[in-house]
Amino acid sequence: MRKPQILIFDLDGTLLRNDKTLSEYTLEILCKCKKCGYLIGISTSRGEQNCLGFLRKMKPDILISSGGALVRVNEKIICSSSFSAIETKNFIESARKICGMDCEITVDTLEAHYWNYKTDPKEQDKSWGDSIYTDFADFKHEALKICVEIRHPNLAQKLCEHFSELDSQHFSDGNWYKFTKSGITKEKAILAVCEACHTDVSEIAAFGDDYADMGMLKLCGIGVAMDNAVQEVKDIADDITLSNEEDGVAAYLEKWII
Repeated sequence: MRKPQILIFDLDGTLLRNDKTLSEYTLEILCKCKKCGYLIGISTSRGEQNCLGFLRKMKPDILISSGGALVRVNEKIICSSSFSAIETKNFIESARKICGMDCEITVDTLEAHYWNYKTDPKEQDKSWGDSIYTDFADFKHEALKICVEIRHPNLAQKLCEHFSELDSQHFSDGNWYKFTKSGITKEKAILAVCEACHTDVSEIAAFGDDYADMGMLKLCGIGVAMDNAVQEVKDIADDITLSNEEDGVAAYLEKWII
């Protein structure tokens, strides 16, 4: 197997355990990879400010956040795509009209992560860090990504039909749907990374577990699915490693990469 030059990881269900922590073993192996000269990348649906805390002392060389809406290489933004403040406002209003006034919504901006949960999400999941509560009544920010909890798939489709310039993606672990500007994907972000790093997708190994990871696993030279991945991800992967609870990323890297 040809060794890659860039290693890119999803966070939830892949690099992180179910309690949203990064194990010491995984952190140690990532640091070894970095010392060996590999570029370390994160590709996640989480917002940038939220996901940076997981790697603690080791900053990633590549950070793809908000599902591909924001891409940094060596801390420099190389591309971003956001809804305007007016588009964001209109989308939130439409989501409430179609899905119910009490539907739960989250918004990623360049600076912060906003939510209107009925209960503080940090009480159940401390990994959301310094999220900001808002009722979105007078929200005037550009959104990189908007998520809406939608209990009926037909309502998600109805919401999409109101707008021509957006894409949606259903997360496998609940009723949440992610909305970004049209054409925003993890794989498109990886192509931008390749251009910035003067490399080819064949030199990248990507790890993931959910539907949003399928494109990047197909695109990259090596696509590795977690054992806990949805079946569709396993079906298109080049290889399958142990689950996220078993530090499957670290086990694979230690066996095949370093």
